[in-house]
Order: sequence, then C-alpha cells, then structure tokens
Amino acid sequence: MFGQMIEYLQNNTDAYLLAIWEHISISVFAFLIALLIGVPAGFLCVWFKRSQKWIIALFQVLRIIPSLAILFLLIPIMGTGVRPAMTALVILAVPAILMNTVAGLSEVPEFILETAFSCGMTGSQVWYRVRFPLAMPMILTGIKTAFIEIIASATLAAKIGAGGLGGIIFTGLGLNRFDLLFIGGITVAILSVSTSILLELFDRLFLRYKHI
Repeated sequence: MFGQMIEYLQNNTDAYLLAIWEHISISVFAFLIALLIGVPAGFLCVWFKRSQKWIIALFQVLRIIPSLAILFLLIPIMGTGVRPAMTALVILAVPAILMNTVAGLSEVPEFILETAFSCGMTGSQVWYRVRFPLAMPMILTGIKTAFIEIIASATLAAKIGAGGLGGIIFTGLGLNRFDLLFIGGITVAILSVSTSILLELFDRLFLRYKHI
C-alpha cells in the first residue's frame, strides 16, 4: 500500500496540491467569516444580556444539525459548490467562538472593572483595554476549537463539488482504495495538527503573561 501511495503522489502531484489548496482556502475563508460573526455576537450577548439566551440558543440549535445535512439542505437554495460548503462550515464554527467569547467577557472579575472605571477609563476604554484583553485566552481557545473543526469537516465539501481533500477520500471509499483514504486522511490530520501548533505559537507570542 505504501508503494501505491508513492505512485499516486508521483502521478497526481498537481491534483493533490490543488486539493490541498482548495481545502485550505475553504477552511480559511469559513474561519474568517465565523470569526467575524462569533466575536461580535458574543459581545452583543454580554452587552445586551436579555438577548444572550436567544442568540446562543439559535446557534446551538444550528450546531445540532449535522454538517452533511446542512450541505444538502442548502443545495436547493445555493446550489452546489463553495458557497453552501462555506455556509455549513461557518454554522459549525460560530458556536465555539461565540460561547467562549461570552464566557471570557462574562468572567472578568467585577472588581477589576470597578478599578478601571475609578482610574478614569471610559466605558469603551474598559472594553478594549481591560475586558477583551483579559478574555482573550478564553476567546482564543474557542478560535482553536473552531478552526480545527472546520479543517476536519471541510472534507464534506467534496460531496457537493466544492473540492478539497474530501475528493481524494471519497474517491478512495468509492473505489475501495486504502491508499487514497490514507493520503487524504493523513493530509487532513497534518493540516489540523499544523493549525493547532500555529495557534499555540500565536497564543504564546501575544499572550505571554499566561506562560510566565
């Protein structure tokens, strides 16, 4: 089987690299959209506490629906390709970012906020100089979880013609070729681990006080 894997990579290098690029592209764009939705939504949940349970409940309900089911439900609306795949991945990723943002901002001790106000800070200054920096470790944990979930789940995008490494995996399943299954699966695992390492380095670089 190892020989078959080497032969496939030698004969299909361009297709393999294209699959990796498609997988990374879909994952990164979906992650950025989820980030732009999740963090502001978490802020709104803390700012408007009455809306918190409704916003969280909405995304938690959406998260219960399997990603593959969302993909097929979106086909009549968006057709096939990248758009429905990214939408499903965004729906999958937002709850982790949202929940951790809410938890991080809500758990900032009240006495720290009172001290900040007593030092003359305005409300907006307390948010971006005190509350968000202190909540950042928790937010970053949600970001890590969301990004890794996106990379792992992006394999389903191939089911609706969005490309990516899922194409190799599903081809392997259809042809009963374990070499393709291993190539696709190992590559996705490498991407997930690499993403985790990069985010950990980001954590250590920008949140150094956690590691002192």
